[in-house]
Amino acid sequence: MREVKTSPPPRIAVVGAGRMGTALTASLRSAGVPVAGPLRRGSDTRAADVVLLAVTDSQIANAAKAVAPGPLVGHCSGATSLAPLGDHEKFSLHPLIAVPRGGAPAFAGAACAIAGSSVRALRFAESVAVALGMRPVHVEDADRVAYHAAAAMASNFLVALEAAAERLAASAGVSRDALIPLVRATVDNWAALGPEQALTGPIARGDEVIVTAHRNAIAERAPELLDCFDALAAVTRAVAANDHAKQAATAVEGRR
Repeated sequence: MREVKTSPPPRIAVVGAGRMGTALTASLRSAGVPVAGPLRRGSDTRAADVVLLAVTDSQIANAAKAVAPGPLVGHCSGATSLAPLGDHEKFSLHPLIAVPRGGAPAFAGAACAIAGSSVRALRFAESVAVALGMRPVHVEDADRVAYHAAAAMASNFLVALEAAAERLAASAGVSRDALIPLVRATVDNWAALGPEQALTGPIARGDEVIVTAHRNAIAERAPELLDCFDALAAVTRAVAANDHAKQAATAVEGRR
């Protein structure tokens, strides 16, 4: 019987010892993927088949120039196209997951935005995502900034909003712990039902008297949050209006 030879898995060098580089290196190693790192910029990567740059967006081009021709070169930026990677055969992968300071994210189950300059590069990006239990999502270069803006709104703005709610609750002697189950239930409802059905509260009910009372309380206790409240109230009214329109359309359809 002829012996079947298999190619060894590619050797990956992760450059960048920040949150993402550290987390990816540890997770790849745990998944049995040969990986060196996290390495600092300027490290020798000549033994690697793939160099993955986990550096800030502004440093991607310089870090790519420091890599000798030969290996696949990729970055982990959500908003950046493949262009800063220069003439390398290139790819990108952006795990759609929050990486907290000092924490280890659970990549499994997350989406991962990928792109590639060749079929081989794209397949490699897919294989890394799958190896870490993520779901690859193809995002074109022209859509990268919009995609990343949505990700930032979904994650960063949520944290900022909860910080504002925490500050206002503290003025009433209520701690953050009391808000946590509400926030978790709301996110679960949004994930399961979508925004219209998950929306509750006075704006969804059309109770503008209470909304005005809310605004007055914020003006008295945390006036620096008024602009935030007004902007979010307007967006919330739009979601509620969309829900009412859908319900009306359903009712009309049901009478036919």
